[in-house]
Amino acid sequence: MRILTFVRFAMIFVRIMNKSSDTISSLAKGLRVLECFGAETPKLSITDVSKATGLDRATSRRCLLTLHAEGYADYDGKFFTLTPRTLRLGMGAISSLPLPQIVQPWLDQLTEQIGQSCSVSILDGTEIVYLARAAQKRVMSIGLMPGSRLPAHCTSMGRILLGALPYIKAQEIVESSDLSPRTRFSLTDPNTIMQRIKEAHDQGYALIDQEVEIGLRSIAVPLFDGRGNTVAALNTGMAATQDDVATLVTRYLPNLLQVQSGLRRML
Repeated sequence: MRILTFVRFAMIFVRIMNKSSDTISSLAKGLRVLECFGAETPKLSITDVSKATGLDRATSRRCLLTLHAEGYADYDGKFFTLTPRTLRLGMGAISSLPLPQIVQPWLDQLTEQIGQSCSVSILDGTEIVYLARAAQKRVMSIGLMPGSRLPAHCTSMGRILLGALPYIKAQEIVESSDLSPRTRFSLTDPNTIMQRIKEAHDQGYALIDQEVEIGLRSIAVPLFDGRGNTVAALNTGMAATQDDVATLVTRYLPNLLQVQSGLRRML
């Protein structure tokens, strides 16, 4: 009987500790609401958020109105959208990740060696997110920096990262992407894109020729950890010239592979 009483007491104690005052449940709920927003769900109603989080409508409403009051969300009377202020949260998270701190010196050195801008990114849904960048010269019309996003299916780093996934998973991401052509060279057929992704995975590098923006070419390779898992992608981009795109392989791939090998020993 004493043992049974002790077990019951222990179970009650555990439940109390799980409800420790060291955590703030309202903050946790607010973070769940923030995570509902994304590229595919930029505008959400209270009902949408309630369904996505499992929170009741009243709680979802309070969280959304709090975000609105603090400047993290706009509200038109029905739909909520995140404001640029939320970038402060994302940039803070990116800057605190160890990976950007590790790769940045390597990017700086690589950029000086080849005279071209270099970047490292990870996959987030249908997009790539830039974690680190060393800019030698501006090639794209848009300025890229840590936190910038581009579609995964039409970028060299995106195809590398998609190629590291199981085929079915990569196919699902491609088919759920916005395949609207960005240039006249853009691929829009999911099967053709998947073929290029597989080719990139098999050969260990991906080439992009003006699919993202006219006048831009890039080549990317995967970055591995010590167990051989792909943790990010590394690329360099340059202006398109009269040379064939295949010359990127002989001109830049050896340098990229050298950095790939060096970082693998550190990750």
